[in-house]
Amino acid sequence: MRILIALGGNALLRRGEPMTVANQIANIRRAATQIARLAHGNQLIVAHGNGPQVGLLALQAAAAGAPSAMPLDVLDAESEGMIGYMLEQELSNALPKDREVTTVLTRVEVHADDPAFDHPTKPIGPVYAKEDAERLAIRHHWNIAADGAGYRRVVASPRPQRVVELQAIQWLLERNAVVIAAGGGGIPVTVSADGNTRSGVEAVIDKDLCSSLLAADVGADLLLIATDVDAVYEHWHTPRESALSEISATVLRTMSFPAGTMGPKVMAACEFTSHTGRPAVIGSLDQIEQMANGTAGTRVTRGS
Repeated sequence: MRILIALGGNALLRRGEPMTVANQIANIRRAATQIARLAHGNQLIVAHGNGPQVGLLALQAAAAGAPSAMPLDVLDAESEGMIGYMLEQELSNALPKDREVTTVLTRVEVHADDPAFDHPTKPIGPVYAKEDAERLAIRHHWNIAADGAGYRRVVASPRPQRVVELQAIQWLLERNAVVIAAGGGGIPVTVSADGNTRSGVEAVIDKDLCSSLLAADVGADLLLIATDVDAVYEHWHTPRESALSEISATVLRTMSFPAGTMGPKVMAACEFTSHTGRPAVIGSLDQIEQMANGTAGTRVTRGS
C-alpha cells in the first residue's frame, strides 16, 4: 500500500513548548517510531508542516538586521531542509538499514493572481498575547489573527496547483525509498506566461492541501493527517463537543471548522477522498499506526 503521512507543524512542536531543537527532535523521534511501524510492505511519503519553524526563521532574519527581509519562499526552503534533515535522521535510525530515506526539496506551483495574496490566513511563528502581537504587527508590518487563546502572524496561503518534483518523487517511491517531500506545503513558485520561467513568491502553502494534492498525484491508497488532537471534533470546545470516528466527505463538508487550524485538514481530507475514492484519516501524531489500521482518528470516506 502507498501511504502519505502529513505531519502537522504543531505536532512536531507542541503548543506551548519552547521552540528548541531538542524539543523538535524529541517530537520527530516519536513520529519516526510510529512511521517505522508502517514501513514493512508499504511505500511511504512523509510531508510535514513548518508554521512554527518558518515564523521563527523570519524573526531571526529580522533580528539580524539584514538590509532587506529574507523572502518567505527562501525561508520555506530553509525550513524544509532543516525539518527534512531531522526527519530523515530519525527515520533512518528507526528503519532497517537497507531502507533508503531521502528528502526532496519540493517546489509547488501556485497562481500569481490567487486571491489568498490579498487575504492572509496562514498562521506562522509563535503564539503571542494580544498586546504583544499588536505591537509586533506595527513594528514589522504584519497581519495578525487569533489562534486559540492567543494571536499569531498570518501570511498568504495560495492554493497549490502542481508539484514540480512529482516525477522524481515517483521514481524514488518505485525504488522503495521513504520519501520526505512537500515540507511546509512546498516552496511556492509562479510560472511566467510563456511557461519558461518559475519565480518564488512571498507565501506559505498549506501543508494539508499540498499533501492532498501530492497524495492524489502519486496514487496514494491512504492519506494520514497527523496533528496535535486525536480526532476531528464537532462543536469543539463547547458542552456539545464530540469526536467524529467515521464520516463521509459529503457530510463533513457541511460542517464548519476554524480556517487556520482544523479547517484546512478537513478540506484536504475531503478533497483527497472525493477525488480518489480512497480514505483519509485525521488524528494524533502518537496514533499514526492505529490511524492506518482504522482504530483511531477520524476516517473520511467518499460516502454517497
